[in-house]
Amino acid sequence: MKNIILSAIAISFILVSCKQNKEVETVNTSTNTPETATVKVNSNSFSIKEIVTDYLSLKNALTKDDSNATADAGKAMVVTLGKIDMKKLSGEQMKTYMDIADDVKEHAEHIGGNAGNIAHQREHFVLLSKDINDLIKTFGTEQKLYQDFCPMADEGKGAIWISEVMEIKNPYFGSEMLTCGSVRNEF
Repeated sequence: MKNIILSAIAISFILVSCKQNKEVETVNTSTNTPETATVKVNSNSFSIKEIVTDYLSLKNALTKDDSNATADAGKAMVVTLGKIDMKKLSGEQMKTYMDIADDVKEHAEHIGGNAGNIAHQREHFVLLSKDINDLIKTFGTEQKLYQDFCPMADEGKGAIWISEVMEIKNPYFGSEMLTCGSVRNEF
């Protein structure tokens, strides 16, 4: 009888522990970076649609190993960033946007200025993709997007990218390994 009671207590303890771990996992997977954790924006008031469109053009050019089109898309993104209307953002939202957008602009400028050097463009694309991911998490998106992952990108450290299609088309390796990767998340 003692064994049954002890077993029941042990099982209860394990179930409670598992439930708590699962809750922590859920919280951890749905939180944003510290800079963006508390800043959610109503998607009707502010849109990053044009930035995402330029990013997708850039990503698609990389999948085709086209460094000239990639550079053009990087330059277009810099122009788009200069035209974004931030009037509808609160002070905190604007700070968050500016922190991310400054990094996006820096990487887009590097990509735009390096036609003919696709390896350098892809290095900056790793960081640009993280920034675009943060923008999407913070400001939302009007279209269905996918966060994809390549375990071999970024010198074997792995890297994400955002795609408008579920089919894997790897911008980090292009024709060399076009289908390397997997879908990690949906927006």
